[in-house]
Amino acid sequence: ARSEAALRSFEDKFIEGATARGASREVAERVYSQIVGFSGFGFPKAHSAAFGLLAYQSTWLRVHYTPEFLCALMNEQPMGFYAPDTLVHEAQRKGIELLPPDVNASGLGCTVERVGERPQVRLGLGYVLGVRTEEAEALVAAREAGGPFASLGELASRAGAGRASLETLAWAGACDDLADIGGDETARRSARRAALWQLGIAAPGERTTAGTQLSLPLDVPAPPPLRVLDPWESMVADYATTGLTLGPHPLALARPQLPEGTASIADLERLPHESKVRVGGLVVARQRPGTAKGIVFLLLEDEFGTVNIIVPPDLYERNRLTARTEPLVMIEGRLERLPIAGGAINVFAKALRPLLAPGEDARVVELAERRTAARAAAIAAAAGPERALAGSAAAAAGGGAGRGAGDGGADMADFRGVAPAVQSFASGRRR
Repeated sequence: ARSEAALRSFEDKFIEGATARGASREVAERVYSQIVGFSGFGFPKAHSAAFGLLAYQSTWLRVHYTPEFLCALMNEQPMGFYAPDTLVHEAQRKGIELLPPDVNASGLGCTVERVGERPQVRLGLGYVLGVRTEEAEALVAAREAGGPFASLGELASRAGAGRASLETLAWAGACDDLADIGGDETARRSARRAALWQLGIAAPGERTTAGTQLSLPLDVPAPPPLRVLDPWESMVADYATTGLTLGPHPLALARPQLPEGTASIADLERLPHESKVRVGGLVVARQRPGTAKGIVFLLLEDEFGTVNIIVPPDLYERNRLTARTEPLVMIEGRLERLPIAGGAINVFAKALRPLLAPGEDARVVELAERRTAARAAAIAAAAGPERALAGSAAAAAGGGAGRGAGDGGADMADFRGVAPAVQSFASGRRR
């Protein structure tokens, strides 16, 4: 038992037995105190052997069946230390290609596709937030029974999904190939808006107590010219609908706006021990072990990798809300590359603040209710007037998402509302 009280109940018996066999009382008491101390972190040999075997088997699968292993991890979320977004970024850095959800290609869960000898991981429709599981299942069943959907009108009539789910699928990019757009790259970047516009005037099925009443497969008109989403808006839409992005990392988009002299995590590899550094990143994990005397550890990620940030107690207390709630932070501190750590790089933080776009006001989302409101506002801002398509589809031709990376600076407030969850040690995954 790990309970200290339970272990102490055996102390007298242990000491009596040890002294009866020739040990001094002082030695017996010292040995028993070491047993009590070890119980706080030790575990049985059988447990360690099983853990080691699982670690070996997992590593073998990761090396020899990397796409399949990633796919399995994605389908078993939530689990482990890393959120899906972090797993995706690591996979991309290793050259694994991931594909977005697609109403004509995705299953309910993630799948491995092969183009020649090159495997790719396709996100499942189940990753699209807000789409009912039964509606996603009905869509896949309709596609398997009647073949791929040829148009957005046919998708609306056959899929067995309601208007809200279809619009969410469109905003996730799952209907891009069905949108009536041209073939050039600029037109492709407006596919989400086009699909959302067309589904806004399509006739989807109606949910009833007996199931979904399908509609007639009526053609929908081509959309008018729509404003192209800039990269930051596309990234916010990704996070709002799937909780991750397969496009550029948020730091890659924000980097041109970061203060001069800000290092990337790749740069840290080339700097000597005790260098003064400034680094920005996405908070992936947060730990505050009970044995660390108040020190908080943040795992920070940018487009090049991750680095461990050591936040001393005094700095944490002065910046408690920022450390606990901000998804994007800027750290100033001292680089540590100690031999005792095997050359691993840490940054000992001296300053911690939110990562802000130029001209943006500092704002910390403290309560769950405010976070929910921010998520809704971010989705509405990114989608523009298309969210009101039921009332006026023509309004989608204008509008916009506030300030984006392509027109004067990334709006970090949009990102705060949809940022991926952080693994917080001993308290589950949360912001």
